[in-house]
Amino acid sequence: MQALLGVIFHSLGGIASGSFYMPFNKVKGWAWESYWIVGGLMSWLIVPPLAAYLTVPGFLDIIAAGSSTIVGFTFLMGLLWGVGGLTYGLGVRYLGMSLGNSVVLGFCAAFGAIVPSIYYNFNPMEGKVSFTDMLGSSGGQIVLLGVLVCLIGIALSGRAGMLKEKELSDEEKKASVLEFNLVKGLIVAVLSGILSSFFSFGIESGKPLADAAVEAGYDHLFANNVTFVVILWGGLVTNLVWTTILSIKNKAYKDFTNKNTPILNNILFSALAGTIWFLQFFFYGMGESKLGSGASSWILHMSTIILTANFWGIYRKEWKGVAKKTKWTIAAGIAVILLSVVLVGIGNSI
Repeated sequence: MQALLGVIFHSLGGIASGSFYMPFNKVKGWAWESYWIVGGLMSWLIVPPLAAYLTVPGFLDIIAAGSSTIVGFTFLMGLLWGVGGLTYGLGVRYLGMSLGNSVVLGFCAAFGAIVPSIYYNFNPMEGKVSFTDMLGSSGGQIVLLGVLVCLIGIALSGRAGMLKEKELSDEEKKASVLEFNLVKGLIVAVLSGILSSFFSFGIESGKPLADAAVEAGYDHLFANNVTFVVILWGGLVTNLVWTTILSIKNKAYKDFTNKNTPILNNILFSALAGTIWFLQFFFYGMGESKLGSGASSWILHMSTIILTANFWGIYRKEWKGVAKKTKWTIAAGIAVILLSVVLVGIGNSI
């Protein structure tokens, strides 16, 4: 029953994340940095402490009482994840919802599932599975196979993007993805995927904060909300610094007083996108509390996002006008990535 609940919560988080970009499409006349920071202030500064207060009212006391090393390292993981979040937005901007999410989150799933186990090889912790443990067990080997299959799915998705690049004219590409740029998009997406996986490392490093919440008598289901506050503070700093620099450089701060744009609607849609963005972590934390940490939780979450984002990509007709071979290639890439989820789940259960 717990496993089923975990899968449901993970799926809800994946659907939320895969859908978050859609409200941004309703923003009119604003620079990217303007709507991104409005959404970011909601998802990293306002909503996380609110969610933590509602579920773990003493979260600030728990953070203050925590080890400075643990809090500092968790914050650092959030800083690095923040760079991944920044480049995620650019990856989707250049590649579209479907291809962009497949590449970014495929890499994020693979690195987020594997690197923590490598960390535990050098810093063993009771109850944590190291990379050596994975290599030495049949279940661990299946998990590693699942990660390899995930990378194959990413390669297929990238191949579909290359076929699309060759088949469509610039006008046709921009009809569905306004700033489509395969080379720039793939470079940004790979960087984003790797750095975005640091959220998984942040959850691992901040686990003592979640444990402290449980020890204080709070519901285990919401304990991760304490850790999320610290991680997202790190993400806020990275994004706030960069968007402020861009806003000053491009004078985009004038967007907030430009009466030629729907200012109130833009703020509301950006805030909605940010709130939806946070909900992925809220539900992920609930799912992780039922399934446990490690490769299965992370890759299940990422793959659900990929699936949802691709549905949005189909809805937005991002693959309209391409040959059947290209459509089958992106479909195969998505299917292979989802197969990797099954393999990781089987391996984890063993």
